[in-house]
Amino acid sequence: MKGPDGPGLLNLKEDTMKLTIRFELASKSTSELRALYRMIFNALSGATEPQERLNAVASLQNIRAELADRAPGF
Repeated sequence: MKGPDGPGLLNLKEDTMKLTIRFELASKSTSELRALYRMIFNALSGATEPQERLNAVASLQNIRAELADRAPGF
């Protein structure tokens, strides 16, 4: 699955969910973060491997934290 900014959430070679870290998120706009959040949230429902699910949940937490740091009331 290709993300809005390039390779995306999935590693195309292994087809596994990639962990998105705060450093990567800092360079994205708020609208990009919200789109990425939505994509990861939707991909989480189809994740079958435990590590994929853990990476997705951790990525969602990182995005929420980044959004919360930017604007009060997220």
